[in-house]
Amino acid sequence: MNGKQSLRFNIAMATPTLCFLLLVLFVSGAGAQQIKYSNISLGSSLSPATYSSWPSPSGIYAFGFYQLGQGYEVGVFLSGIQQRTIVWTAHRDDPPVPENTTLLLTTDGRLVLNSADGGETSIADPIESAFSASVTDSGNFLLRNPSGDIIWESFNNPTDTLLPGQRLSAGQELFSSISATNPSTGIFRLKMQHDGNLIQYPVQTPDTAPYSYFTSWTDGRGDNVSLNFDQDGHLYLLNTTGFNIRNITTGGYPLEDSLYRFTIGSDGLLRLYSYDLKQNNSWSVRWSSTNDKCDPKGLCGFNGFCDLDNQEAECRCLPGFDLVQRGNWTAGCGRNFTADDCKSEQDGIITGNYVMESVDSMQWEDDPYSVLELANKEACEKACLEDCNCEAALFTAGKCSKQRLPLRYGRIASNGPTSALIKVGAPSTDENGPTPREKTKEVRMDILIVSMLLACFGIILLALSGIIIHRNRLWEYRRIRSKVENCGFGELMAPRCFTLAELKTVTDNFKEELGRGAFGTVYKGMIWGSDKVVAVKRLDKYLAEGEKEFRTEVEVIGRTHHRNLVRLLGYCVDGPHRLLVYEYMSNGSLAGVLFSREKQPPPWNERMGIAQDIARGIHYLHEECESQIIHCDIKPQNILMDKGAKISDFGLAKLMGPDQTKTFTGIRGTRGYVAPEWHQKQPITAKADVYSFGVMLLEIICCRKNVDWNLPEKEAILEEWARDCFENGEVQKLVGDEVVDKRELESAVKIGLWCIVDDPTLRPSVKKVLLMLEGSLDVPIPLPLQPFL
Repeated sequence: MNGKQSLRFNIAMATPTLCFLLLVLFVSGAGAQQIKYSNISLGSSLSPATYSSWPSPSGIYAFGFYQLGQGYEVGVFLSGIQQRTIVWTAHRDDPPVPENTTLLLTTDGRLVLNSADGGETSIADPIESAFSASVTDSGNFLLRNPSGDIIWESFNNPTDTLLPGQRLSAGQELFSSISATNPSTGIFRLKMQHDGNLIQYPVQTPDTAPYSYFTSWTDGRGDNVSLNFDQDGHLYLLNTTGFNIRNITTGGYPLEDSLYRFTIGSDGLLRLYSYDLKQNNSWSVRWSSTNDKCDPKGLCGFNGFCDLDNQEAECRCLPGFDLVQRGNWTAGCGRNFTADDCKSEQDGIITGNYVMESVDSMQWEDDPYSVLELANKEACEKACLEDCNCEAALFTAGKCSKQRLPLRYGRIASNGPTSALIKVGAPSTDENGPTPREKTKEVRMDILIVSMLLACFGIILLALSGIIIHRNRLWEYRRIRSKVENCGFGELMAPRCFTLAELKTVTDNFKEELGRGAFGTVYKGMIWGSDKVVAVKRLDKYLAEGEKEFRTEVEVIGRTHHRNLVRLLGYCVDGPHRLLVYEYMSNGSLAGVLFSREKQPPPWNERMGIAQDIARGIHYLHEECESQIIHCDIKPQNILMDKGAKISDFGLAKLMGPDQTKTFTGIRGTRGYVAPEWHQKQPITAKADVYSFGVMLLEIICCRKNVDWNLPEKEAILEEWARDCFENGEVQKLVGDEVVDKRELESAVKIGLWCIVDDPTLRPSVKKVLLMLEGSLDVPIPLPLQPFL
């Protein structure tokens, strides 16, 4: 083919907020009596009988009292939806407080619970006295000092839930609740370990592999890895450089009219929930850590075991054991018989009135104290009966593994012919008939036979229904599959290969247009069978670079994963048609953020954060990818805004070889951002991106376009005006009336001027640009020029 398509992904969209404004009307608790505090001042108080909570500005979240049984707890909860949901509880293991309790932000800056008898309990332990408090629309309860700095926040003290924007840092843990109606600490925990692993354990167990049941497999990836949660349901692990080392969830779920939360359930499973504000009915599970509800270790307590019944976990006691505490399986099971004395006679025979009962397909986690090679199960039973220390044994593949009590983490598993042999007290016999245990066995066998027959009948009906319902879809899948295989990228390809017919379905025949660029049009779509919203770019023409190179670029770029890069989810190579499928970004481009006349640009600190995000993304492309990527078209229109800034549109990107540092190619990029070496037919290096970034950095500083002929002539070309202002000591002119620290402003301007020098060898690498932006590296004066080596 002739052509490498440009993927300019210039989507400018605004995040709707009307829904959240309307939710103010639905704040629960005291209803009309409640007051919406945008800022909670010293001396403010709450009581369950009067004003019971402080709402967030939109009313979607609230902090205060919520009822639990006959008493009240203090926490953060979703009050602006029909199904009130608790996301954080203070002192969760303390008993509920009575109605005559008062929550007070004292005049000396302490947040306390005052009981009727004069007792006082601290809710927060900030490093200094608070001056005010607030509840944010993200669900975070904050205490601030007189300077407005946050000195304590609920986000840094999580219980069982994370909310978008919240982070689980190294060393922090989430603990499950006992149940949906009891917020006290349960029996499972999720820990972000210092070795970089995100792991689940039962509580009160060491942080070692034998006790874990979920892991991210990211150990050794850094000392300060954190679990991050984006607004679109994306959960991922970042190292200290901002590199995404592992996606926990894919994200990309709808932002509009949706809420998300991430919770470790009382059953030990991790789940991502979403709530549709339009439907306003109930939470839906978007993602779960496992489909096997018997995976969590400790679910059924000591000497109990877990069995799946219609995909639901069912706890049972081992033969010879009964539940210790009715309704509480975590307490485990205890013997239902009195153990006889066990002595060794001189002939080696063990006395004691015991028999062995068998449970098929059983497994547990404890290591055996002895392993014997025996011919059959009967020999294993005999070996355990003749050993006072043996309480149970597993027999599989000719090996008899002896165990002591307690037996932990037992479950039924279909992974081989394993028999669990449990030592129980022998029943007394009755000459007139079978023993009660034998009668029980007969009843259990009848129930088992009937259940198996019903299950088989149900499976047959289900299979027939599935065949009839999905016959057409399966036929379509076979037709599509052959086309997908013809895309030619193979199984090593990370993005998905779509057919044109599939993308017509995804976009409802390209119905909703999001934007239009020089090389194509972007449409909104939704992946069939899920609620994942995507942006589909339909390319209109090719660049003369060749079909093979186009395929290579899509494959390699699809393998990039970084929080500051827009993800390429898929592509289409269908005859003459070329389409790209990207994650959907709802907050528009940086150009819209900086140059809009309808709204104020972000404040200085936020703009510098955006610049650092972009530099991190470019640094990843230049130095952290398997193959270096030169973007070749860095500009505000190709920076999309989410929680942070993300680089998009890799249509003009140039892939470098393993040992390649420069290349010769035709001019690529956008006028005003193209480095001089493109026009001088010099070799192109990663410094071309640095030049483009420098131009854009000056635009970020000044919140204006690099060329604007509506301004006075001396200000029209931003690069020249910025240099004049710097040389004359008048950098404040670049930001107008905005109050910005002069040293920070001068430093940012110097970085921008260094990036746009004509000689690429004098420009700093993007790594040094990032270090200078972060304040870790001093910025020399641009003139006289000295090279960054």
